[in-house]
Formats: sequence, C-alpha cells, structure tokens
Amino acid sequence: MKSSTSPLDPMPSELVKACFTSLAPLITDTINSSLTSGTVPPPLKLAAITPLLKKPGLDSDDPNNFRPISNLTFISKLLERAITTQLKTYLLSNNLYETFQSGFRTHHSTETALIKVTNDLLLSSDSGSITILLLLDLSAAFDTVNHSILLSRLKPLGITDSALSWFNSYLSERFHYIAINNHKSHTTPVSHGVPQGSVLGPILFILYMLPLGHIIRCHGHFHCYADDTQLFITTKTITPANLSTLTNCLSDIKTWMNHNFLKLNSNKTEIIIFGPKSTLPTSQNYSLCIDGHSVTPSALVRNLGIYMDPALSFKSHINHVTKISFFHLRNIARLRPNLSFSAAETLIHAFITSRLDYCNSILYGLPSTVLQKLQYVQNSAARLLTHTPSREHITPVLRQLHWLPVKQRIHF
Repeated sequence: MKSSTSPLDPMPSELVKACFTSLAPLITDTINSSLTSGTVPPPLKLAAITPLLKKPGLDSDDPNNFRPISNLTFISKLLERAITTQLKTYLLSNNLYETFQSGFRTHHSTETALIKVTNDLLLSSDSGSITILLLLDLSAAFDTVNHSILLSRLKPLGITDSALSWFNSYLSERFHYIAINNHKSHTTPVSHGVPQGSVLGPILFILYMLPLGHIIRCHGHFHCYADDTQLFITTKTITPANLSTLTNCLSDIKTWMNHNFLKLNSNKTEIIIFGPKSTLPTSQNYSLCIDGHSVTPSALVRNLGIYMDPALSFKSHINHVTKISFFHLRNIARLRPNLSFSAAETLIHAFITSRLDYCNSILYGLPSTVLQKLQYVQNSAARLLTHTPSREHITPVLRQLHWLPVKQRIHF
C-alpha cells in the first residue's frame, strides 16, 4: 500500500454540490455527450475499493469475509443514474424483468420477496401439503460476472447499436485500487464483475441472471432477491421422486452457473420443510445430497434477515429482534443523559424502530400475545426517550410521539 494522490482522484461531492449551479451545464453536456457517442470517459471508470466486513463479528483476518465496495466519482454516479433510469423504464414498459426477482426494482424489496414465498407456504400448508424450501447462496456473485456474456444478454432484450456500445464502453477498460484510511494500492484493471456500490451494477447483475429463472421453472417454484434464491416444491408426501426433482434442479443450476462463471456455495445452502404440524415430525427425517454433502432439514433458517421455522410461527424471529433491540436500548440508555431529545429519537429510530418495522408485514395475522414482546420493546423505547416512569400508562406517550403501536404498524 502507498500513500499518494492521483489526477484521477474523485472531486469531493460537497464541492460539486456547492458549485452545482455553475457546474450543471458542464455535467449535462458530459452526460449527453457520453450517451450520444456511446462511450464512457476513462476518468469515470476508476473506482476506489473500500473493503467492508459482510457481517459484524466476522474474522477480519479472512479476506473472504469482506465485501469490495466501489467508490466512484460523483459525476460517474450521475451518469449511471441517468442510464439506470432509462434502462429501468425500458425494461418495465416491455415486461423484460424476471417476474420473480425482487432485487433492485421499484416497488420491490426483501419484504415483497418474503411475502410472496410466505404466502405460498401458508397456502400449501392450509391445503395439507408439504413444501421443501432451499435457500441457495452464491459466492462473490457480483465479482465474477463475465462481460462478454453480459453484453450477449443485453442484445435479445433489444439493447443494440449505440446503447450496446455504451455498455461495452462502461464495462471495458475499468480500473480500481484499494483505499484504506489514507493509503491506497496500485491501480489494476478490472477484467470481470460489475461494481458493487455503483448505481448501474445491480441492475446489470439481475439481467445477467435472467436465464436462471427459465431453468428453475422446469423443476419447481422460486423467488429471488439479487443473488439470494429461494427454491421450493410442494407435495403431499416426500418421496424419492421429490428429492430427485430437487437434485436435478440443483444440478442444472450448477451446470448453468459453471458456464456463466458463477459459483453455488454448497456449504451455505440450507433446506427447511414447512407443512401442517401433523406431517412435520416424519418429514424432517429426509436429507438431500448436494455436491457430495448430505444436507438435512433445519429447524430454523435465516431468510433475507428473517428467521423462519417449519410452523411459520416467527417466534424465534421475534425473540431475536427483542434481544438485539434491548441490547441497543441499554447502550442508548447510557448515553441518554448527554443526548438531546431529537438526537435520542434519531438513535432509537435507527437502532430500534428500523428493526421493529423490517419486513413486519409477514407478521400480519399473528396473535397479539406473540407480538407483545415487540410492543414491550417499543414501550421501553418510548419510556427511555420521554423519561416516562414504568408505573405510568404508555398509550398517551405513544400518541404524543405519533408512534403507532406494533400491531397497527403492521397493518399500516
């Protein structure tokens, strides 16, 4: 690593915003010129890579635990946003999106993906059927995208001529360097992958993955959020034929991924079986062979940040949210004497309310007794914020804060 400056170092975004009135015509001309010529200026294809741990608590000595986030110039992001806006409009108006892909799409999220799958699981269970759900994990998916294959994906979508030339220019002759604190590495070329942290990279990735949906449809049902794939089949009883269907599907998926420079992380693939309580004990005795490893059904899986159990009671998820929320509440309580009301409220919304609200629509219909733990978290947060004693009623406080109670938040 070396410490230095470069003529290609990005202009601070604060400076661009401060001088935006003067710079706007120049920026507009740069974007229009890029779109017209079908080329991307080289200075806009340089990224500073900031390694970030994928999850808190992971071993920082293992490079595989880091996610390479690309920091691009302010103007580069403006150019990508202009392209992304036009590309999304084109894909939507021509119905070119994968129907069961919730990643990086307007009005779609992890919540819509979970609602769709959970709804299918509940309908299946109500009919007396069993559903086998596989959670597939890809290794460094964004970083292994092959540029030639990606460009070949764009042609059948009608992206040709100058538009295709622009994407070719965007992907080719890119460079990056690693930046940590005030030090940076030597600049090296980028031969594959789409930039994580860019505006355009995610939408290009889901277009790269389009053929995968056609493969899975031949075997069962699925729903994706970016590279996280939920694959499931529904049956009355688990038979060798059912397991063979899943095995064949996984084999086809792996073959396709090998041809497209992607890798299925078999070690992180999980399986869970849902169904009526009367069928669950016997259904848990089966196993599935994946790449020579025997994978048995789990009693609890983490799916897009939500803990799911075979009965879809979500009790484990609620217990987890409660535990983490009280951990943060205790930390905020230590700081509360030195915080203003607005600062404390901001911290509570950032660390507590965000957890209570995340994908909370899948909790719709759960008994009030199950949701009571989450309500207790919110009540405690309100008391901490307003210095309300435990002996006083909390309902007037929530009303004063304009906080809907947990059950009403779910309905809302």
